[in-house]
Amino acid sequence: MQDVLIRKLEGFESLSDQDREALQSLMPKVRKVPARTDLIREGDAPEYVHLVLDGYACRYKMLPDGQRQIMAYLVPGDFCDLNVFILDQMDHNIGTISACQVVDIPRHAIDDITARYPHVTRALWWCALVDEAVLREWLVNIGGRPADHRIAHLFCELLLRLEAVGRVSGNSFDFPFTQPDIADTMGLSNVHVNRTIRELRALGLITLRQRTLTILDVERLKAYCNYNPNYLHLRNTRWGARRIIPWLSSGHGG
Repeated sequence: MQDVLIRKLEGFESLSDQDREALQSLMPKVRKVPARTDLIREGDAPEYVHLVLDGYACRYKMLPDGQRQIMAYLVPGDFCDLNVFILDQMDHNIGTISACQVVDIPRHAIDDITARYPHVTRALWWCALVDEAVLREWLVNIGGRPADHRIAHLFCELLLRLEAVGRVSGNSFDFPFTQPDIADTMGLSNVHVNRTIRELRALGLITLRQRTLTILDVERLKAYCNYNPNYLHLRNTRWGARRIIPWLSSGHGG
């Protein structure tokens, strides 16, 4: 399971055996966290960088009226804010969606590995930059895309992000998100989310059964929402810029 981080980082930068050993040393103890549990809350003083090894988490804000806005999904291999320990206090919450396995990495360990291993440092920079790129794309999604296309765009993104860390089989992946989760992510009502998912099913683009999402026709789903994966900046993998289009055209992912 610890290899999920190495697999993700090697999608951005080639790593040596020494680099891999150093990354393994960051993960001596893995803790299990139940679903729907906050890893850290707004106002808390951050002491650790949280790394998700298994399961799904999210970054979110709560408004005074109780409304929730989800601003990011965190999948296996993702850091929950790599440099968060620089802040005096958290300005948002990070909580689990499903049961997760998480590593709490102290600041000194991040400082040490970035000082001694330049390839790891470059890969971590890539992670931080891609996190920002994903946030920009989500802003465009909510502010600029038709509501019916937002969910399809999210499905395409999750497929690629999860495939990059080996969590997709036959274009299927775990999908523990509820309709309220998606509504709080996309700025839509629960009714609109339900209607859009039913439409995607009726078009023969997806199936969603027992918390497993299967994309039946990747090329058609991509065309449905005009999906362009360039913001994920996937490198040194078959999802790299020159390889992504043949894969999407074939409709095969696993």
